[in-house]
Amino acid sequence: MQLKFSVLLSVYYKEQPDFLFQSLNSIFSQTLLPNEVVLVKDGSLFNELESVIDTYQKKYSNLKIISLSTNQGLGKALNEGLKYCSYDLVARMDTDDIAKSNRFEKQIKVFKEYPEMDICSSWIEEFEGVNDNVLSTRKLPEYHHAIIEYAKKRCPINHPVVMFRKSAVLKAGGYKHFPLFEDYYLWIRMLMNGAKFYNIQESLLYFRFSPEMFKRRGGWKYAMDELRFQRMMKQEHFISTFEFLRNVAIRFSTRIIPNSWRTLIYKKMLR
Repeated sequence: MQLKFSVLLSVYYKEQPDFLFQSLNSIFSQTLLPNEVVLVKDGSLFNELESVIDTYQKKYSNLKIISLSTNQGLGKALNEGLKYCSYDLVARMDTDDIAKSNRFEKQIKVFKEYPEMDICSSWIEEFEGVNDNVLSTRKLPEYHHAIIEYAKKRCPINHPVVMFRKSAVLKAGGYKHFPLFEDYYLWIRMLMNGAKFYNIQESLLYFRFSPEMFKRRGGWKYAMDELRFQRMMKQEHFISTFEFLRNVAIRFSTRIIPNSWRTLIYKKMLR
């Protein structure tokens, strides 16, 4: 019996219409098609974005559009979208990335073979411009025990390519407000709640990279948010005092160094 699943996306006014088109096209061109696609409009959009959405809505009856009157931010938009997902299995997708054609087929195969699994993600290939121009691959450990250890140092799941059980996400409290760390915070709570994780050992998605990404990951504000997040993990007893001090020494300093250095570290050492 084929497992049914939803796809969940959120779009806001700063997104590029061409990127949204490519993202939706990759979803509706899969070797295994979703039973429904839930797209949250996080606040009002300009005409070009609305035109792309209208084109796909006319073509695919299983595309649900959820409209929020004001911009709520990704975490709140995804929580709202989850309410409209009809199936327990939900695949996340960002509106500027491109899923490989066999992404859903490979992830559903994992859930069929391992029904105890709550989360299945994979590697991602980071590209600039066109998806043939791959700059790096973000690789993650495969099995649950290694994922737990990895999570004590870095985010253990590639959020744009994750497929999860809606019930397990809601059991952990869903997405919660934690600027820049909403997905990581969710994975930590799910791991502490006993959810089972798995990462497919190949890339199933092209992740759109831009130089601005590294700028957003730096500065004193991001560094202070990083410090708050590490403190939270220690207070929740997910990491030890030693791990807290190690993480702060490495990650805090990475946030405040010049952007060119941070870019080099991400490209050469963390991929």
